[in-house]
Amino acid sequence: MTEGVALHHDAVVADAHNDLLMLCSRYPADRQAGYFRRVWLPQLRAGGVDLQVLPVFLEPEFRPEGALRQTLRMIETAWRVEAGNRDAVRMCLTGDDIRETLADGRIALVLALEGCEAVGLDVGLFETLHRLGVRMASLTHFGRTMLADGSAEDDTGGRLTSAGVDAVVVCEELGIMLDVSHLGATSTDHLLELATRPLVASHSSAFAVRPHHRNLTDARLRAIADAGGVVGINVLAQFVDEHEHTAARVADHIEHAADVVGVAHVGLGPDFIKEVSDSLRRTDERSWDDRTAREFVLGLEGPAGLPRITAELHRRGWPEPDVRQVLGLSFHDLFLKELGVPGAAR
Repeated sequence: MTEGVALHHDAVVADAHNDLLMLCSRYPADRQAGYFRRVWLPQLRAGGVDLQVLPVFLEPEFRPEGALRQTLRMIETAWRVEAGNRDAVRMCLTGDDIRETLADGRIALVLALEGCEAVGLDVGLFETLHRLGVRMASLTHFGRTMLADGSAEDDTGGRLTSAGVDAVVVCEELGIMLDVSHLGATSTDHLLELATRPLVASHSSAFAVRPHHRNLTDARLRAIADAGGVVGINVLAQFVDEHEHTAARVADHIEHAADVVGVAHVGLGPDFIKEVSDSLRRTDERSWDDRTAREFVLGLEGPAGLPRITAELHRRGWPEPDVRQVLGLSFHDLFLKELGVPGAAR
């Protein structure tokens, strides 16, 4: 394991989904940066994270009336975190920003929307959100928005709404990368039909390994890869396996996806929520009522556990270049090329 850990900390590591902003935003404005520095920065360093996507997720209490207000609060939180930790992190708006930040030895932060309740039908708000730093967006979460249906609504067979179709055009013109994680199956297929630029699944695993509505079939894995995109493998226990919650089982998802689409289209989107779950459960049980979300892969409850994935792939005999690709180069290379790049399809 020692050799695998050494490789991990030498590699570029990209995490396409960590909900840490949910907790940062619950602190008073003048304590948010300090909380991040005290609690999250050591974890990110221990996990070797170089590039961190920060999703803006809205708890049920803010939907729908308070969606825009809470989205703006969380975006401001991200900028406060950066302002108080500029020696360690930087909010990145372009691929060049990421390149410069990693060269400085800092962690590159990228803002994303996990669901677009804040937009409603006014897709012109994506321009405002882009100006505020948003560079990735999933059109919905588990449920339904005015743009699309989430994966928990698969039985409806819903495609993107007309506003959702318009949103795809606007986001591609602005340079906001679209994220299919949480989209319903039919909505995912519709988005893949419409997309003219690479898109991502920031935190989804393989349906063939664990049949769950949040995971992607081989056909959808291939479609994302054919579009030039990347799939970030989720480590949340309920998406990994019904019973076996181990790093080895996570590696099974990585291997399957890599076998189907190649390592250049596979990355990590761990969805580390244990700290979020524990905190919300302590403060307000109503804010976190999904009991299955409280089960976590042993040793992968937070960013510090990421070297376990590297160690497992190393144990299986994966070539070092392939390990490096999955750990971070897949997302890193895609973001360097696409992040914040405006204009029509190329």
